[in-house]
Amino acid sequence: MTAAGTPVAHRAVDSRRFLLDGTLDLTAPATSVADLTIDGRLHEFTTGPVGLADDVARALGVDTFDEELTYQGGALLTARTRPYDRQIQLTEDRLVAVWRGRRYCFLTEMYGASTVDLVGVLRTLRVEEHDDGLTLHPATKAGAEYAAPATVLKEIPGLGLLEMAPLTRQRAAQLPSWRGLRTQAGELFRDALPDGKPYFVLATSDTWLSLVPLADTDTDAVPALVDRLRVQTAG
Repeated sequence: MTAAGTPVAHRAVDSRRFLLDGTLDLTAPATSVADLTIDGRLHEFTTGPVGLADDVARALGVDTFDEELTYQGGALLTARTRPYDRQIQLTEDRLVAVWRGRRYCFLTEMYGASTVDLVGVLRTLRVEEHDDGLTLHPATKAGAEYAAPATVLKEIPGLGLLEMAPLTRQRAAQLPSWRGLRTQAGELFRDALPDGKPYFVLATSDTWLSLVPLADTDTDAVPALVDRLRVQTAG
């Protein structure tokens, strides 16, 4: 296990890497989420440590998988769930798919789809495992591409849940209009969620971060904790 205060790198599903350093506990794993457009349809993929697949599948109501295939050097598992959506008053036909590799996994869902449909989607993606994460490489000639840069989520004890993304022009335009607090990490903004709870946005020279406080977060201490953090985008 990486010691607290040791620099860490997390690779997003679209290959971008986020480098974190500082005198905070950075040992928790990270997950990455991205939307890909494949043959004109939007698909969400989540990547993370290999155990994430089972945790998310259980949260979606999957106790056991129905099928297992060998696929691109890993195991592709599928299960079908039929949850009832009270809002639309319909039963959904949901195919949950998990790919497990040596250290990492990805998970996606499709509605009203068969395993053949799933494999047709996955054939447009090349899976690669790295020491710091899993990446999916879309085949543009097959009509697959990222709809937007992927994000990386990571929990830092005492600070909260971080969501990281490259500081694109679109992200920069979404920053608050008022001047933020200057920290060693970047410019820190404080705002409120619709329920009134506070959250923070940090803009570094190349990275956009949102910070949602957790139960152990002292919001008054956030600026001092952020001052001990360094984040940058690589690749």
